Amino acid sequence: MVTGRLFTRTMFLTRYLGRTLLAAARSESSAGTAAAAATVTWHNPLEAFFEAHRSPEDDKPVVYGRSWKASELRLKSWDDLHKLWYVLLKEKNMLMTQRQMLQAQNLRFPNPERLPKVRKSMCRIKQVLTERAIEELDLRRSAEMKRMINAL
Repeated sequence: MVTGRLFTRTMFLTRYLGRTLLAAARSESSAGTAAAAATVTWHNPLEAFFEAHRSPEDDKPVVYGRSWKASELRLKSWDDLHKLWYVLLKEKNMLMTQRQMLQAQNLRFPNPERLPKVRKSMCRIKQVLTERAIEELDLRRSAEMKRMINAL
């Protein structure tokens, strides 16, 4: 009984505070920014794991790129390779989530060749970073680089 009352009070306060804060934010906005505030969209962080929906009526088929070549990756800096690694990791997670969802619904995964391209690019990034770690003359720095690479 006490737990139910506490839950009810908490829900009431949450709704009241949410409405109060929203009303305060609306009243503070000027007439010029009112139109901009009306177009604000709320983003769920989990949306990053799903691809944007495309209309089936689109005439043009989507063409996805190729995997990165090792020669191209060798021209990039250490920081750029790490940024690219995490972009590819996000893409891989999105594709695997989408594939799992579609398999659960007994639907076909569109463009299944994308996942091997992402994996191949990630392997090539690791290869290039490992080459750089091996070429490093300072043994301590080389060992640190190898630890970072193995953590990827």
